[in-house]
Amino acid sequence: MARTALVTGSTRGIGRAIALRLLRDGLAVTLNYDSDEAAAGRALAEAQAINPEAIAVRADAATPAGCDRLLAAALDRFGHLDVLVNNVGPWLVRPLADTGDPEWRRMIDGNLGSAFWCARGALPSMRRRRSGCIVNVGALNVEASAGMTYEAPAYFAAKSGLMHLTRALAASEGPHGIRVNAVNPGFIETENYARLDPAERDRWIGRIPLRRFGRPEDVAEAVAFLVSDRAAYVSGTVLHVHGGLWI
Repeated sequence: MARTALVTGSTRGIGRAIALRLLRDGLAVTLNYDSDEAAAGRALAEAQAINPEAIAVRADAATPAGCDRLLAAALDRFGHLDVLVNNVGPWLVRPLADTGDPEWRRMIDGNLGSAFWCARGALPSMRRRRSGCIVNVGALNVEASAGMTYEAPAYFAAKSGLMHLTRALAASEGPHGIRVNAVNPGFIETENYARLDPAERDRWIGRIPLRRFGRPEDVAEAVAFLVSDRAAYVSGTVLHVHGGLWI
């Protein structure tokens, strides 16, 4: 029986790259999106070209009901879940004094709540099989004090919480045969960073030892490793994929 995976926010950017990488490794993957039907259609076509069993589920992973619907669809289609990648996470650059309650709530629910609700929904299936892998996708600043943290406090507060959730789950679920890890991407060539001013972009590239932004595929390779048997003794860790930015 093929291993199965669910990747939230997986029809664009990093999530799409992760889903396609796992498909190439032979996993049957459930993709997820919230509103962009066109992007979802393109991603699903790519996914089904690799494995016709791939599905895409429209659900807002920033809500408990959306996560419940997403998990139910994945389990109904494949019967069990081996891998959960909590990738979805809205981004907001705004000083704390200018951040409203709805924006704060959206950052917390979208980046931290989604991982909590999806993990809670996935654990019964994983515990029954006494195996499973969860990977949470964080952000480059959550374990460093430099950089853009002060410009996006709501976002980075949520992602910092995600790192603590990762370690707590690794501790509680290890006895059930479930491994939990995180990846913290740096500057990755996605829509968010494509909007950077060219001068700002050059400034950051000059601070990265590898002298380039990462590709979504760089993050996907890290996730593929963490959910594979090659990482059978790796749990509770945070793998940084940032080109050495914080050295």
